[in-house]
Amino acid sequence: MFTRGIFAGAAISALLLASAVQAEENYPAPVVKLITHSSPGGGSDVFLREMVPYLQPYLGPKLVVENVTGGSGAKAMAEVAHSTPDGGEFYATTPTFIYTSLLSQPEATYKDLEPLVNVFYDPEVVYTAADSDFKSLPDVIAAAKEGRGKWGAANPASLERQLLEQMKQKTGANASIVTFEGGGDMQINVLNHTLDVGVGEVEEIRAQLEAGKLRMLAVLGDKRLDQFPDLKTAKEEGIDVSGLKFRGLAGPKNTPPEVIAAWEAAIPKLLEDPKYKKIWTENNLQEGFMKHDEYVAFMAKFGADTESFLRESGVIH
Repeated sequence: MFTRGIFAGAAISALLLASAVQAEENYPAPVVKLITHSSPGGGSDVFLREMVPYLQPYLGPKLVVENVTGGSGAKAMAEVAHSTPDGGEFYATTPTFIYTSLLSQPEATYKDLEPLVNVFYDPEVVYTAADSDFKSLPDVIAAAKEGRGKWGAANPASLERQLLEQMKQKTGANASIVTFEGGGDMQINVLNHTLDVGVGEVEEIRAQLEAGKLRMLAVLGDKRLDQFPDLKTAKEEGIDVSGLKFRGLAGPKNTPPEVIAAWEAAIPKLLEDPKYKKIWTENNLQEGFMKHDEYVAFMAKFGADTESFLRESGVIH
């Protein structure tokens, strides 16, 4: 019985090894660069670095994360748009690359990239320093009406900034919105009270939350977070502001069908991996897998809707 168990274990190991080798042989690029516009510690940076160890066995090639900061994502978008479409380089998509494309004149826009797949939806939260005087989102609004608030967004062209602009419009708050090139830099300014509040994802601020240095005030989404059921939404606090942040990948145009198929097969397996599922659920990420064709349609609509909103608001002409 013991000998049979040894042979069975050896057979399973050989099968797993053969599958891994086959995956590497089938995927056209030996190394895949996953590029983010976020600085180290920012939301996309954390998303990619936590995902990579669990994704690699399901995809095959070696996966590396690279931070290409500058221009609110413009530099990163241009690099991926001009890369060879061989499955070797992808950009971590968030609403930022839509906003950057619409609010500036980057070398490459979101229309120059090929949406690959979406992985998650990432709820946004408003947070402050744990030792600040703000105990709720209405406290922040009231202070901004009495004096002048200082609110932070992780990127000049981002959903976070737009949500804060909407909050100003909806409440009449008098606040300056300060932007950065990543969530890590913004956190520092919230911690040292240079900013009253910041907007980001739970995944991005988790370390400081667990250390007791930051406190969440509200969810900028349509429902409460499973891990923090007592945290109210902005709407529940009487502030009609909500946004949907997506996290996925895009590559250069003409990405080969076999590359797209490999990712479409790998991501569902990744999301069901027990160890990784524990991580992403604890980070309050919401499963948002979309295949390539679905993601292409989603991105086109999101881009068109965002452009219409920015025109109607007078932000762009």
